[in-house]
Amino acid sequence: MAFQELAPVESVRSLRRVGREALAFARQASLIHRDARPKFPVRDPATSDVVVLLHGLFATAGVLRPLRRRIEAQTGVKTATLTYLPGPGVEATSRRLALHLRRLPVDVRVHLVGHSMGGIIARHCAQEFGRGLEIAQTISMGSPFRGTRHARLMPAPAGRDISPDSELLRDLAANSAVSALPHLSITAEHDQVVTELAQFEIGEHIQIPECGHNGLLYDSRVAGIIVGRVRRYCGHDSGLVRPT
Repeated sequence: MAFQELAPVESVRSLRRVGREALAFARQASLIHRDARPKFPVRDPATSDVVVLLHGLFATAGVLRPLRRRIEAQTGVKTATLTYLPGPGVEATSRRLALHLRRLPVDVRVHLVGHSMGGIIARHCAQEFGRGLEIAQTISMGSPFRGTRHARLMPAPAGRDISPDSELLRDLAANSAVSALPHLSITAEHDQVVTELAQFEIGEHIQIPECGHNGLLYDSRVAGIIVGRVRRYCGHDSGLVRPT
């Protein structure tokens, strides 16, 4: 009897979750034509921090516009984006990202925030190409640090890099032990895209209830958490650790 009473409630919750994820997907579709070119701030002596946002596969930097606007409005920190094709692997894209980061003034602190594969790129760039850069932290949203079985549907070499048996992901986890760079893994309770663990080897972890993979991009709770983290690691007293 209790089960019969609870089942309709759970069905309503499930429908709400599906609806929210569908709306998030539609919102991405409306923004995906935006920001095809890299957008990095011009050299400005007043710029002490930059938040670089990185999208997932089959998206563009345009899908990150709402999150960028909130970060800038609530922290006063400038944001930057980079659009990349779905085919190239993580290493190629993180190497390209590092080239853009090296064009910033040498004393600018960089906060790398990535959704899905963008979170993998962010952490890979920080660990493998972060020498000489002031990277304050990395943040991932629904990133497949243990891979995803859906990788077989994705183009190589990107699909290869985020498969559950990926050598790149194994190396990334192994090398995390030698890096004191802060990391926050934000995961969705009902992620149907990243089927394995979306939590990085080190750092903090926050799971968002009643949220799906694409919903992470537009969830006000996620945006609030990222704003708080940017504020926490901004400034010369942020506890910044340079990658070595």
